[in-house]
Amino acid sequence: MSIVRRTRRSGFTLLEITLAAAILGLMCLAIYRFVQTNITVLRVSAEDSIEEARYGGLLDLLTTQWQSLPTGVGALGGEPFMFNQRPRDEVVWFCSAGPGLMTRYAGGEFSVRMRLRPAKEGGDRMQLGFLRRPREAPEGSDEGETWVPLIDDVRGLRIRYFDPRLNAWVERWTDSSSLPRLIEVILERPNRPNWQAIVALGRTSWPGG
Repeated sequence: MSIVRRTRRSGFTLLEITLAAAILGLMCLAIYRFVQTNITVLRVSAEDSIEEARYGGLLDLLTTQWQSLPTGVGALGGEPFMFNQRPRDEVVWFCSAGPGLMTRYAGGEFSVRMRLRPAKEGGDRMQLGFLRRPREAPEGSDEGETWVPLIDDVRGLRIRYFDPRLNAWVERWTDSSSLPRLIEVILERPNRPNWQAIVALGRTSWPGG
């Protein structure tokens, strides 16, 4: 009777090591892609939240300022403009230190013009902001003029005014003795839906209210 001796294998073959390394590599790649995707989603979400907060702040600022405007000569005016087939409307009002001037320490009255202008000299990207200048400054002069940037990368600005006497929206406001009931602001944004907001300047009466 012959005794068959069996030797126990100690270690792994090259094929087993190769397969294990390949599986481990695939797992690492899957984990990397999962983490990278989640980081991208979180970054985009954070950027969207910051941008929406910026637009929400703009709406609060305009609402606070425009609702505090008194009726009178030059209280508010607006004109439609078009450059390079893009709307670049402007609205201007007079105010003292406060939300419209973005400061509490200015003396006297200023004209504040909300408009677009190139973010960089000769560039195509536009920036929304307030152009402030003393009310007594000579017409056409840039004496004491300052620019306050608000929103970057805007393609177009459209502004309409609701005239309660006509019960209709109009493209410009030239009546210095009264204010419109509503002001609609539309910002055209590249590769994103337009941002739209309506600011009520007076108390709106609702049926039954």
